Amino acid sequence: MSSREVDPLAYAAVLKGPEARRAELRRMRAIATSLLIVMTLIFVLTRRAPANWVWASYLGAFAEAGMVGACADWFAVVALFRHPLGVPIPHTAVVPENKRRIGAAMGRFIANNFLSTRVAAARLASIDPIGAATQWLADERNAQAIAAAAGRFVPHAIEALPREALADWVATVARRGVEAVPVAPLASRGLAILWAQGAAQVLLDQGIDFAEAALARNKASIVRQVRRKSSPWIPKWVDDMIAARVIEGLAGTLEEMRAPNHPWRRQVQARVASLIEALAHDPEMRAKGEALKREVLDNPVFAEQARELWGELEASLKDDLPHRAEAVAQWTVAALAAFGRWLEEDPARRARVNRGVRHLALRAVLPRRAEIGAYIAAVVDRWDTATLINRMELQVGKDLQYIRINGTLVGGLVGLAIFTASRAFGG
Repeated sequence: MSSREVDPLAYAAVLKGPEARRAELRRMRAIATSLLIVMTLIFVLTRRAPANWVWASYLGAFAEAGMVGACADWFAVVALFRHPLGVPIPHTAVVPENKRRIGAAMGRFIANNFLSTRVAAARLASIDPIGAATQWLADERNAQAIAAAAGRFVPHAIEALPREALADWVATVARRGVEAVPVAPLASRGLAILWAQGAAQVLLDQGIDFAEAALARNKASIVRQVRRKSSPWIPKWVDDMIAARVIEGLAGTLEEMRAPNHPWRRQVQARVASLIEALAHDPEMRAKGEALKREVLDNPVFAEQARELWGELEASLKDDLPHRAEAVAQWTVAALAAFGRWLEEDPARRARVNRGVRHLALRAVLPRRAEIGAYIAAVVDRWDTATLINRMELQVGKDLQYIRINGTLVGGLVGLAIFTASRAFGG
């Protein structure tokens, strides 16, 4: 494990709840106090030991020095948070007396050491937000939770929308969108695409089919029209023959027009090509298109249709969304999973998005370092003294009890060493 990595066990200990920390603090206090009591009992018993027990004096010196060390370190630990035994001794209750200064120091420390440009950039460089996001989204339960939250949020969001203002906004956006697009060039491109893809040819063939069907349905009507327009002196059979020849000629012409190289088709193609060119480059055609567009936009029906479109969309969302909640949730889960795979599959894309996320984080946090430090100082200053002491004791109180334990044992050993040296040099 490198020096920059965090010990998972230590981090898990930090995340323990207040009750667990409080129980550990009570346990360590009991151990430190019990050790002081043991030292006291040893000291008392060694004072009552027989004179021929030479080792008793050494053990007593150890216990005596341990008692002194335990009491001194108890005083030091207690003096951090309160007055020992309630006596207002100077330079005790350090934390309550310096609460404001501690809050300001904490704010400056975090702003200068945790939120500095170098530290923040180095730390963010080791974080893979896209990897974490894709792993999180890979868990179907998380994706389902997002989908469920979205399903609950959307109806309330629709209800909260200002309907009239939003309808006016939709109409305005639609108008501006239409105004921004030149009509003639757009029509030129659309017509060119349709003609190139054969849609116009299909339309011509359908027109021929329609004409042939109409001719077949109206044969009798054509015959009657020929008879009515003909001279009374001409025999009816001549009129019928003329009508039949006309119908036959029209049917033949329509059949010939189906050929791709028919002159009529070439004429239509030339006319369409000319129209496409004129729509794209002729200023007069452009002006006519813009005039037609303004006429449409100035018509109150346009704005009313836009408002009605939003109303229909809103009603559809409100009515259909509850019935399609399961389908929407499934689609959302699938979309989130696909989005996660899309981010994960391309290393270059993943690195690019990660850089963007880190850049946004730095731009959002670093310029506000002073504000964050001031906020921390203000929060600490607003805490009442009991709350501050309780929170600090829960965080570091357990380790401070180790100071008491170490003071007892180290003090005893130092006392034993001094007693042994005095005996050796004193005779």
